[in-house]
Amino acid sequence: MITSLLIANRGEIARRIIRTAREMGVRTIAIHSDVDAKLPFVREADEAVCIGPAPARESYLVQEKILAAARETGAEAIHPGYGFLSENADFAQAVIDAGLIWVGAPPQAIRAMGLKDAAKALMTRAGVPVTPGYLGEDQSPDRLQAEADAIGYPVLIKAVAGGGGKGMRRVEASADFADALGSCRREAASSFGDDRVLLEKYILNPRHIEVQIFGDTHGNVVHLFERDCSLQRRHQKVIEEAPAPGMDKATRDAICAAAVKAATAVNYVGAGTIEFIADASDGLRADRIWFMEMNTRLQVEHPVTEEITGQDLVEWQLRVASGEPLPKRQDELAIHGHAIEARLYAEDPARDFMPSIGPIDHLILPDDVRLESGVEEGDQVSSFYDPMIAKLIAHGETRGEAIDDLAQACRRVQCEPVKTNAWFLARLLDAAPFRAGTMTTNSIAQLGEELVAPPRPSEALLQAAAEQAVFHGFAPAKLGEPAFDRFAGLLGFRLNSTPDHRVRLSINGGEQVVDYDLLAEQNYRQGGIGGIQSGRETMLFEGGAAYVTSPYQARPLAGGAVSSGAISAPMPGRIVSVEVEQGASVTAGQRLVILEAMKMEQALVAPFDGVVAELKAQPGAQVAEGTLLVRIEPSAT
Repeated sequence: MITSLLIANRGEIARRIIRTAREMGVRTIAIHSDVDAKLPFVREADEAVCIGPAPARESYLVQEKILAAARETGAEAIHPGYGFLSENADFAQAVIDAGLIWVGAPPQAIRAMGLKDAAKALMTRAGVPVTPGYLGEDQSPDRLQAEADAIGYPVLIKAVAGGGGKGMRRVEASADFADALGSCRREAASSFGDDRVLLEKYILNPRHIEVQIFGDTHGNVVHLFERDCSLQRRHQKVIEEAPAPGMDKATRDAICAAAVKAATAVNYVGAGTIEFIADASDGLRADRIWFMEMNTRLQVEHPVTEEITGQDLVEWQLRVASGEPLPKRQDELAIHGHAIEARLYAEDPARDFMPSIGPIDHLILPDDVRLESGVEEGDQVSSFYDPMIAKLIAHGETRGEAIDDLAQACRRVQCEPVKTNAWFLARLLDAAPFRAGTMTTNSIAQLGEELVAPPRPSEALLQAAAEQAVFHGFAPAKLGEPAFDRFAGLLGFRLNSTPDHRVRLSINGGEQVVDYDLLAEQNYRQGGIGGIQSGRETMLFEGGAAYVTSPYQARPLAGGAVSSGAISAPMPGRIVSVEVEQGASVTAGQRLVILEAMKMEQALVAPFDGVVAELKAQPGAQVAEGTLLVRIEPSAT
């Protein structure tokens, strides 16, 4: 058995691996960048080594630094986690060549399945059904345009070396293809160093079904059943569950057998996932499910598989990497209950899911569901990495129980001043298509405003805010704690007239007048509302959302960036391209600058017709939030 393990990853991924390794008596070594030095995974490892500055390309992606850390600490094995170098065949081979144990798929399997076009050709030869599309070597824009036109729209452009939704675009019409191809290629080159793409027919009612497989060095391959990852936003998974709702035994047997066949075709060893796309127009059927790609690593959503099978997949990885046979045979594995996972991110759904960066001054996460978290109260959400705060996983005897428990857990999240998607997750879990098990990868976009409209405070929360404003000077630090006698009966007292109990508040920057009910002031304490006091402001939490409340103060009006024509960086990031020149005329909605931040490309556009009066943006430059990039002056009338 492996005795010492270097984890070539960070955050919740590293903590997850450390937990199992510790239980198995394996010494753990963490690597970290400068900015991650104080995060929990660094403290929890038996040893830690700093390998460079914050940008991943200078730390977590530098193979030589990781191997040097392994030599320095006497590590016997390297676990890549997921993301970063986990599917890099060259790194896997370098680890093996250094005389270390690679806790991952064999380099040849990573290569075979890493390029989507080659993988599909291999699967076709192995008898695994694949989606129709174009996998050719001719990558000229004209050939790709012609192939897309022949396939018929909508089509999907996918980076050959892609993963995690990067380098992927859906194209609705022929006229949109060239722009989408250019954006896809830039993102693919930036993320994977390879701008080649393939084309697929876009399935109109798609379900994303994947099968967890495991192989060992003794020729055994098993599956651990399927997961449904259909709830996605911009091709990024949001909610995952196991087993897939609506999956009958015949379809399960067919898809799982296809997954085992795919893994066997590449002599697979370790944890892997075979991803399928299903046309759910008529429910899940074996003849409507096609191979999409293989992830040659452990997946972010592996906890739901662990919950329904009772197996620890990280333990399986360590045992298989040590040369042991698989811990279980296929006939010893069974499904027990239902599990659902939600990804809690530092982002604002009401602002098009803009990442939220900065210190986490207050954080309360639910303690009655499984929690995989990379940060704690007092830590910092950095602009350099994925903004995940935690994964919340609920397991129940039935799917309904698991949904109820997870939705309630999301509603109990408290985080400030960093914003989270907790209230969005709760809404998504309660949405009719998800409750009915009929969701597709289009569901989030189709539900639209229903999911992302800013949450509104309940009457109970308004009463709590009013009380804190009225009795601000005597308010306790946390709601629910004993307070001083505040002579509440004199509130709004007026001679020869009825009392006026109206309270003028500022709530998340907006004005609101509340008719404060003295008799009901204690009711909110039983209503799932939490809060903290900071100066004149009270932060109240309800349903997974945060509300900054205070006595109202009129503020002078200020011109916004858009009305002034000043286009600033909405978040820290890197300028990918500048598409205008100083003095150029532009029209409203015209693309000016493309900013890449937190694994996303964002196009900044002209707010109105005008002229580029000032151009500060430089391609390749790293910019801070609020940095002026372009200033547009209105066209002369």
